[in-house]
Amino acid sequence: MLKQRIITALILAPLALIAILFLPVWWFEVAIAGVIGLGGYEWANMSGIKARPRKAMFAAFVFALCLVLSSLVNASDIWYQGQLHGLYHFILGISVIWWLFSLWMIIFYPRYSTFWRNNNLIRLGFGLLTLIPTWVAVISLRTSLHDVDTLYGSSLIFYVLGIVWAADIGAFFSGVKFGRHKLRPNVSPGKTLEGLIGGIGASFAIIAFAALHYQVATDRIWLHLLIGGITVAVSALGDLNESMLKRCAGIKDSGKLLPGHGGILDRIDSLTAAFPVFAFCYVTWMA
Repeated sequence: MLKQRIITALILAPLALIAILFLPVWWFEVAIAGVIGLGGYEWANMSGIKARPRKAMFAAFVFALCLVLSSLVNASDIWYQGQLHGLYHFILGISVIWWLFSLWMIIFYPRYSTFWRNNNLIRLGFGLLTLIPTWVAVISLRTSLHDVDTLYGSSLIFYVLGIVWAADIGAFFSGVKFGRHKLRPNVSPGKTLEGLIGGIGASFAIIAFAALHYQVATDRIWLHLLIGGITVAVSALGDLNESMLKRCAGIKDSGKLLPGHGGILDRIDSLTAAFPVFAFCYVTWMA
């Protein structure tokens, strides 16, 4: 298992690095749409759909929606005079509402879950609210200040990846060493409050470094720290949300596309919450 995980990581990491740094914007949009489409296939599985053709149809629908958005908003129009295109900003705002609603579902799970846990269409709708804003967020960040510095947007993506991965590592070791209080045992028995706190603490090293890198003004440093902290906290929400849906579907992993790692969503579940929320905060208060 460990050998498989290492081999998979060694293959995927350079591909992701090349895509984020060097792909032209349109091809980057297509590549991220492909990843989101594969996530759609797995989300259909978590929604209780077992037939492969139906899962493939949902994956194709998700992929097509991303391309439709790409055609509606040309790469050169995503940002105009420092403002994100209204459609993309609206989608990110909807995503924030969705994650607040998701928090409510997780807090009260399994109460009040009757209306959605046995309804495949509603759960597929949850997938659209999770996956499409993730694509919009990644593309919005990648194209930020693209006409000034083609790598600036890439650095924003790496920033989110860095703080989320630091939080995951910090949460793991803190949870193993100090974990006593379960975060939401009905949703994910392995998650602890101590792990969450440890994860947020570990991520602040990346946040502090980024504040220096981007030369954040002294009077805005607390805003920078706040948005970074919110991003890390909400990344745990993405993890819990997927765990809740997998529990309803009676499955351990979202899929088997990544040998040794499970499915695509098992690797990006935290990012599906972190990217849209960070992008919304960045667009609203930091851009």
